Amino acid sequence: MLNNILRLLADGQFHSGEELGEALGVSRAAVWKQLKKLEELEIPCSSVKGKGYRLQDAIELLDQDVIRRQLTQRLDILDVLLDVDSTNTWLFQRAADHMGKRYAVLAEKQVAGRGRRGRHWVSPFGKNIYLSLLVSFSGGLAALEGLSLMTAIAVERALAKLGIDGIGLKWPNDVYANGKKLAGILLEVTGEYSSHCQVVIGIGLNLSLSDHDAARIEQPWAELRSLKPGLSRNQVAAAVLDELLQAVDEFQRDGFAPYQQYWAERDIFMHKEVRIVAASNEKRGVVKGVNRKGELMLHSERGMEVINAGEISVRAAD
Repeated sequence: MLNNILRLLADGQFHSGEELGEALGVSRAAVWKQLKKLEELEIPCSSVKGKGYRLQDAIELLDQDVIRRQLTQRLDILDVLLDVDSTNTWLFQRAADHMGKRYAVLAEKQVAGRGRRGRHWVSPFGKNIYLSLLVSFSGGLAALEGLSLMTAIAVERALAKLGIDGIGLKWPNDVYANGKKLAGILLEVTGEYSSHCQVVIGIGLNLSLSDHDAARIEQPWAELRSLKPGLSRNQVAAAVLDELLQAVDEFQRDGFAPYQQYWAERDIFMHKEVRIVAASNEKRGVVKGVNRKGELMLHSERGMEVINAGEISVRAAD
């Protein structure tokens, strides 16, 4: 019932308890109980005597059927959840029951969204894209080299199709706009690391963020609607998911190597000096692109070094 109430309130206009009850075929008391649940989801909702209830902002709820109709690539299962701890965690827990399937999940809200290095991913209700895709691979971890970069490329290609150009990529798997972070990617693996395994590919993409929403973000951030107002959230979700499915096909067939130059042309740090920050040390060098495995090529005082993805961060040199 809560989903149905949210769809009625999604226009941001006032609706009386009586009107909501009639539309749903329930009592006003039942409507009130459901509206209380909005507080648990931290969805701003106000009530005015004589007018009724309204959401603070109009929202576009994700629609599974609308998204499905826009896909051109094979997808076995698609779920849209109201709220979840993390879309990655949700799929990871169900991976063993869906071996060989391509299973995608989108959520309106995450209460424990995660980025790389254990960072919290800000995930307010009904505003951004929180997407995870479960895919099976043979060949173990070696077969996954470059997949995170390929995922970032998929996001960039989707945005280009939506008419948003000039998107930059940051090794190993971030998407930037105007020097600010627009999307992040998190890959998690389960199964046999040397043979058959499953990968959960998670994407968090900022579509619309208020300053209040973003108060906990510790770095400069960007949002799509500032780049192109009027974007449909369902259209963005479908475009990113479709490109991701296509990128997985390309990656499983050809690996990352054919996309080395594509990455280099969009790398925000290409030919620039950066700091490679790890837990216990830091090094500096000039970015010289990536190799066939998607590893970072860094020209430092020691010569050309290869940097593997891990618990490290790449930052502009001071």
